[in-house]
Amino acid sequence: MAESMKGLKRSCRCGELRLEQEGQQVTLMGWVHRQRNKGGIIFVDLRDRSGLLQVIFEEKDCGPENFAKAEGLRSEYVIAVVGRVERRAGAVNENLATGQIEVRAKSLYVLSEALTPPFPIEEASKTKEELRLQYRYLDLRRPDLQRNLMLRSKITGTIRDFLSGEGFLEIETPMLTKSTPEGARDYLVPSRVHPGSFYALPQSPQLFKQLLMCAGYDRYFQIARCFRDEDLRADRQPEFTQVDLELSFVDVDDVIDATERMVQRVCREAIGLEVQLPIPRMTWQEAMDRFGSDKPDLRFGMELKDVSAAVAGCGFGVFTSALEAGGSVRGINVKGQAQMPRKKIDALVEFARGCGAKGLAYLAIEPDGSFKSSFGKFMTGQELERLAAALEGQPGDLLLFAADKNKIVWNVLGALRQELAKQLGLIDGNDFRFLWVTEFPLLEWSEEENRFVAMHHPFTMPMEEDLPYLDQDPGRARAKAYDIVLNGVELGGGSVRIFQSDVQEKMFQVLGFQKEDAYERFGFLLNAFKYGVPPHAGLAIGLDRFVMLLARAESIREVIAFPKVKDASCLMTKAPGEVEEKQLAELGIALRTQETGPEQTGAGQA
Repeated sequence: MAESMKGLKRSCRCGELRLEQEGQQVTLMGWVHRQRNKGGIIFVDLRDRSGLLQVIFEEKDCGPENFAKAEGLRSEYVIAVVGRVERRAGAVNENLATGQIEVRAKSLYVLSEALTPPFPIEEASKTKEELRLQYRYLDLRRPDLQRNLMLRSKITGTIRDFLSGEGFLEIETPMLTKSTPEGARDYLVPSRVHPGSFYALPQSPQLFKQLLMCAGYDRYFQIARCFRDEDLRADRQPEFTQVDLELSFVDVDDVIDATERMVQRVCREAIGLEVQLPIPRMTWQEAMDRFGSDKPDLRFGMELKDVSAAVAGCGFGVFTSALEAGGSVRGINVKGQAQMPRKKIDALVEFARGCGAKGLAYLAIEPDGSFKSSFGKFMTGQELERLAAALEGQPGDLLLFAADKNKIVWNVLGALRQELAKQLGLIDGNDFRFLWVTEFPLLEWSEEENRFVAMHHPFTMPMEEDLPYLDQDPGRARAKAYDIVLNGVELGGGSVRIFQSDVQEKMFQVLGFQKEDAYERFGFLLNAFKYGVPPHAGLAIGLDRFVMLLARAESIREVIAFPKVKDASCLMTKAPGEVEEKQLAELGIALRTQETGPEQTGAGQA
């Protein structure tokens, strides 16, 4: 039978007690982690978010009634204990912060009983994630998840303190806003008051933070909730949190400086990591050429090398046809792996095909300096030697090559580099390597839409020296954009914004927007720009990803209290779910089914 607290007040958390409190009477409250009945003495491991503490019950101290209640305790019962802190009579538990002490109970109150949990509440749980997410309120009791969420809280608090101290104002922007379909899909919210019209949940506060700069607020930040209706992966959720910044009267270096110092403060206070400033910078072009990725992992080598010159005019048609089509031939040197079994090499070939390659060529340099190759019969010995030299190949090395359009070659070798680093154990999990990637292409060509689309967004400023390219060769223009990368993960990014109306109009023309279309989508921003807009720039960092990396977690689901799964559903609440017909009718919505056509539900159809 559950009892009331009867006026009890918790004096401290379980994990806060130390030997210095020996002899003190304390009142503790928490969950029974484990109960062990040794006959005349009962040991209870009591758990709360601060950690574990051993409580001992003996009838001579707590009386027969409390001892009987202690005998009935089961895992996850919620209890209150009044007792005295003592030095442990038995062996010290070096694995616990409270391992030198125990609490000898005088009184016990069972505040809440519990069913047997469907899985053990333990660190590094082996239980399938689907079951743990179904019972997320139990999963969140695990000490490792609790540490992650407490770390997240600490990081968020440090960010707020830092930015407030730097003169940033925390300002909230709307959740219900206008759909601007340029980028990821919006989550739409129907309006009851305006039948047939919809709000959109924000993909980011981008337009509003620029309006705040127009309004003269100078430095803004927000721990912003954002929503994107896109496919999920380990570091992506349909709803996520970003640290959103915008500054006036600044350029690239000002935003980077403020962000670097914020990151340095967070890493120091959250996990004791000292980040050396300035963080290295690398242009987008260099990142792609060296690593095949605009978010390169710098914790290991195996860099890409362009070997096009070494194979020009060779007898291997795969290489020469790629060069004739305007592509390139590039390779990576997998040091010391010349003896890799053919089965593993074949698996790498299949991996490369999955990344868009037609195949993958390999050249193994045997210990005696001879070559074993998938294409050796098409090239002379001299050509093979020249190719091996281009990748600085030595006896014992395995050289892998891709030949195609640059975009495909980068993608294939960049992904292969990461995969091999994992397989070969080249990644140090305690190494944190930050990087700025700058000077992104302003635009990229969309085969699907047959037009240029903005790589960042339509309000990104081109590099001043590249402005003429908007008229002459838009694909050559670089953006004043910058991403911050940590260990191969894009933490966030931003750009200097366009604030001159003529440049903005030119940008819309290049993107294929008529003036009327631009005003239909972004008119409120463009009109605001007519009333005096300062030069401004900003950035957003994905808070979920940042916490995930600092916590050394495998997925952002491990640092979010109630995450969704791959199909954007919640296994615990069963969202999304059906709603009552009355609700649909109020919104003027009818549901269409493939079998029967439109249902006559509601006042209209969306």
